[in-house]
Amino acid sequence: MTLRFDVALEADVPRLHAALARLSQVLGDTHRAGEGDLRRAGFGAHPAFRAVLASDGETTHGVALYSPSFSTSRGGVVVYVSDLWVDAALRGSGLGPRLLAAVLRDAQACWGAGRMKLNVYHATPRARAFYERLGFTPAEAQTEMHLDEAGCTALKDTR
Repeated sequence: MTLRFDVALEADVPRLHAALARLSQVLGDTHRAGEGDLRRAGFGAHPAFRAVLASDGETTHGVALYSPSFSTSRGGVVVYVSDLWVDAALRGSGLGPRLLAAVLRDAQACWGAGRMKLNVYHATPRARAFYERLGFTPAEAQTEMHLDEAGCTALKDTR
């Protein structure tokens, strides 16, 4: 099978959404982002993400969704991979590393990214082992913090 790795265009939103919905299903996550959300966030005047689709024609076998993050402590742009999905039938085939390599090449060309980061669920030890084999290491001395919509609403009105 010959796979193509293409940066997603707005016309690819249905395929992108379907692949991300499959990832949510595999992880047992609630899937809140619809096609309209992806269009608005990824293909407007100020895109918040980019994505790479791995496919053989019309069948999508993998996807990676990513965005830039500037780190003063790292001294540059770090590409953050928020979503990575490989079809179960192709896991172990090398598609995951190839998707991440395509992300890195695009992030270097777009933003000059020299580093990559991602999160891995505690409930997915096989995924963590996969990332560790590629050389990813856990962050030390920091905890990821979240502010929900209600908190953002309250913060927005702070003067």
